[in-house]
Amino acid sequence: MDAVIAWIDAIARETMLFAGVGFLIGGLDDLAVDGAFLVRALRRWWRRTPEATLADFPVAGCSGRIAVLVPAWDEAAVIGAMLRATLARFDHPDWRLYVGAYPNDRATIAAIVAVATEDDRVRLTLTPHPGPTTKADCLNALWRAVMADGAAEGRPFTAMVLHDAEDVVHPGELRVYDHLLRRADTVQVPVLPLADRESRWVSGHYIDEFAEAHGRQLPVRGALGAELPLAGVGCAISADMLARIAERRGGLPFDDTSLTEDYELGLTVRALGGRGMFVRVLEDAGGPPVAVRAYFPARLDAAVRQKARWMTGIALAGWDRIGWQAGGGLHDHWMRMRDRRAILAIPVLAVAYCALVAWGASGMLHAVRGSVAPVVDPALQLVLAINLCLLVWRTAMRWALVRRAYGRGEAWRSIPRMLVGNLVALLAARRAVVRYAATLRGRPLRWDKTAHHFPDIAGLPDR
Repeated sequence: MDAVIAWIDAIARETMLFAGVGFLIGGLDDLAVDGAFLVRALRRWWRRTPEATLADFPVAGCSGRIAVLVPAWDEAAVIGAMLRATLARFDHPDWRLYVGAYPNDRATIAAIVAVATEDDRVRLTLTPHPGPTTKADCLNALWRAVMADGAAEGRPFTAMVLHDAEDVVHPGELRVYDHLLRRADTVQVPVLPLADRESRWVSGHYIDEFAEAHGRQLPVRGALGAELPLAGVGCAISADMLARIAERRGGLPFDDTSLTEDYELGLTVRALGGRGMFVRVLEDAGGPPVAVRAYFPARLDAAVRQKARWMTGIALAGWDRIGWQAGGGLHDHWMRMRDRRAILAIPVLAVAYCALVAWGASGMLHAVRGSVAPVVDPALQLVLAINLCLLVWRTAMRWALVRRAYGRGEAWRSIPRMLVGNLVALLAARRAVVRYAATLRGRPLRWDKTAHHFPDIAGLPDR
């Protein structure tokens, strides 16, 4: 029995040391981003820099022609409502909707046609191959259709905007893109997941993650001058830049061998010397931001599938595909490492949970035997104390960012939802590794999408 206890003590000690050091590295990394975020905020406060509002982007000043690309596979349940809502909301004077569907997805095609017959701003484009392929393959079909229409009509499109079939667009979104693409090659606005009352925890954890990603991380990347990956929705790319990317890639701008073509597209723009902008524009002074809203997966299995696709595309296959930016600065390499650290953090998280179990078992066995439990090494105690302080700080930062975007209720829920996020990440990492291993054996990439539902627009604010 003593040998078993000693063995469990050793497991508890070593796993705690491994997890403690891993959390310390990750915590200091996050703290550095927080520091940059606070410095940026202080500078803006000191200079009295006002936040931009929609009044700074008047409709009268719009001069571009914009194509909105919506790739769709198995989206019959939402695509009709999304298209009608989009047609009713955008206030830009010159734009068109291009919706991509697959020839073997008759239900989605029928839903698109029903809207296209009502409004000639909607164009249905079929992919040359049956689905599902990858989202990038569908986007390439849309890009070809946009370029062909622009040439045939003698009025080329100046920009293309990416959206998904479940998105609730903002009315002033295109105005922001039109004005800012005159001095940038890509422009994106925040994504704010809708609060799903029927899935406060699984769907809700996306609220916390996007509040941090689009409220803190992307603004810091922009302030540092680092490359800006695209989120795949709520982002616009100039037609000229897409043409340059297409020329570099042999004729098509979207890489159909990628699971995260949007992420890689943003990095490619930077590699070609282009400029990306992430902007926070308010509807009016003190009002909510111009942002894309959507319901995110409400079920655990759906959230795991989505997160696994992101992990596979960015942290595994993406690492293989694009590596590190040649000639990039320290800030670029730092941000790419942060993008890929999710898959590295999972073993640390798993070992940490094992350490908790081992320490609990150790304490219980020592209590039963009447023996003295081992004392934690002073160095490890220091590491754990620092990690505790970092955890409290990290929780406070998340609370503040969620509160700014969603209010106090969601901010308080964000604290226990950290455990939900950990569970989703652990399960997604296992699925991502399995999928990645399959691609190494030659398995073709497929659009591993999740089911969506579209909100009742009548129950949402006009903007």
